Amino acid sequence: MKQPNKPPQVHIETFGCQMNEYDSELVKSLLRKSGFEFTEDRERADVMLMNTCAIRENAHNKVYGHLAELKAVKEQRPLVVGVLGCMAQNLKEELTDKQPLVDILVGPDGYRQLPGLLTKALNAEEQGLSRRGLAVDLSEYETYDDVLPERDEGINAWIAIMRGCDNFCSFCVVPYTRGRERSRDPEGVLREVEASVESGHTQITLLGQNVNSYRHGDWDFARLILAVAEVPGVQRVRFTSPHPKDFPGALLDAVAGHPNICKHIHLPLQSGNDRILELMNRTYSRKEYLDLAAEIRRRHPAIALTTDIICGFCSETEEEFLDTYRVVEEVNYHAAYIFKYSERKNTIAARKFPDDIPEEVKGERVSRLVDLQRPITARINRELIGHTLPVMVENNSKRSPDQWMGRTDTNITVIWSKSDIPATVGDIHPITVLDATAAVLMGRRDATSVNA
Repeated sequence: MKQPNKPPQVHIETFGCQMNEYDSELVKSLLRKSGFEFTEDRERADVMLMNTCAIRENAHNKVYGHLAELKAVKEQRPLVVGVLGCMAQNLKEELTDKQPLVDILVGPDGYRQLPGLLTKALNAEEQGLSRRGLAVDLSEYETYDDVLPERDEGINAWIAIMRGCDNFCSFCVVPYTRGRERSRDPEGVLREVEASVESGHTQITLLGQNVNSYRHGDWDFARLILAVAEVPGVQRVRFTSPHPKDFPGALLDAVAGHPNICKHIHLPLQSGNDRILELMNRTYSRKEYLDLAAEIRRRHPAIALTTDIICGFCSETEEEFLDTYRVVEEVNYHAAYIFKYSERKNTIAARKFPDDIPEEVKGERVSRLVDLQRPITARINRELIGHTLPVMVENNSKRSPDQWMGRTDTNITVIWSKSDIPATVGDIHPITVLDATAAVLMGRRDATSVNA
């Protein structure tokens, strides 16, 4: 299949959440150690891997679209096709039976087996063997703690501090695709942070399905995030996602009090109605959520709150939707990620509740919340005009190569001219906000560097 004496060339595409991005970095590290190389050119690839998401409908649809494209490619030349991640775990029967072009299926706990499975598939024809390989068993112990991910250039390092989830929200497939919750050894996390800083990644984002349930011996998440923030060279620490059901005061103190921990909390709401929250198995009430949001603002009024919301969950009435609408009005989120409910195979909701809200009603509710949230975000951003904020330089602006793009401590995108004063990716500079929209702040860099 591949050219003799040439390492197999692998092209990997990632769909879905930040955890999938992190897992792709683990996969690259494991394959590189086994002699594989990587290519951005799909035409040169001996192996095409898709690291997939079973939660987000858009990612789900994109994967099937890519498989359709690869069918034609595979008819023209030898190619090993692999599906990794949550779809491989959740839809293994469907992908095995209905997608014969898929050679390899590997779930989130099976990445250590991937080099062997790919080697077997690449050599299958000449040895008269089947290419098909599966590694879809869930593990109670796998955390990949000894694997240092292979990261791309940039400033941010995603670092998973735990795997799996024990919450069993009725709409969510994660406990079935990533297994039960288990936390990494804090020493392993800190080693990975140190290695990330050495490779130039001075912003650390800690990942978990519910980071604030992290537990390892006498370490909780508040202790861990403070330790990460103290690693020499770390400039900023972010985290996602906490669960409103267990948000300890010590974590609020850490976020509010440590200068390296960003003043941004992503606090998923999902619904503002108690009956729907109970159906979702979210284990908190509307009042408890609002009380927590108020306490966060009391501890540190400048903390930016963002959220996730699902519209049109099973049996949601108009009045129940309006409860969510009113929460958005009351909390004043800086941003809200709003989705139509999409039934996922093997979830509690798919087994117990009919998906009975028409798609047009779901879409209309999403639009109403977007129309509510957009001016709230614009107003919050416009209140920053005239203020000078510390902004970390991330990359060239997508608008123009003559502009920089960076983010504030509260995760707001900022753009400014490269002609102001020279800057370097990863530096933090004071930017005075000149104008603002719901999407971005426009600014000017001041002469004095925050890093200086």
